[in-house]
Amino acid sequence: MKHLLFTLFSLCAFTAKAQTFKNPQSLFDPTPYGFSHSSSVSTPGELVYISGQSGGLGKDHILSNSFREQTQVALQNIVTVLGSYNLKPENVMKLTILIVDHSAEKLKIWNEEITKVWKNKPFPASTLIPVPKLAIDGMLIEVDAVAFKAE
Repeated sequence: MKHLLFTLFSLCAFTAKAQTFKNPQSLFDPTPYGFSHSSSVSTPGELVYISGQSGGLGKDHILSNSFREQTQVALQNIVTVLGSYNLKPENVMKLTILIVDHSAEKLKIWNEEITKVWKNKPFPASTLIPVPKLAIDGMLIEVDAVAFKAE
């Protein structure tokens, strides 16, 4: 009985909160790959989880060979998803950055490009993870984010 009540309480708690999944029209359709560009759960504010955004440009996911260009596109893709929730970079609480064959030069480029997007400091918390390869050949960077919007 105790287990049943806990299960019912858990179900009620989760169903009482509104869930939203978004895939902005200007980005490629990720559903064939088993993810959404973002998801959120309403609380006394709204948490928004943004899936890893690559440097793939537009619906065709065109990948430049330039790490800088892919970094710019990945950050712009984050801004696009944020905009679909009426959020700005300042609403991002956490970033995770995956960089293929990470180096001091790539870190310098990342730092230059993030300061162009996050003009109002402080920056969000972040984790940079060097990786040997990403999901698609030619991807050099992937960035995911968690944002919050107060009610």
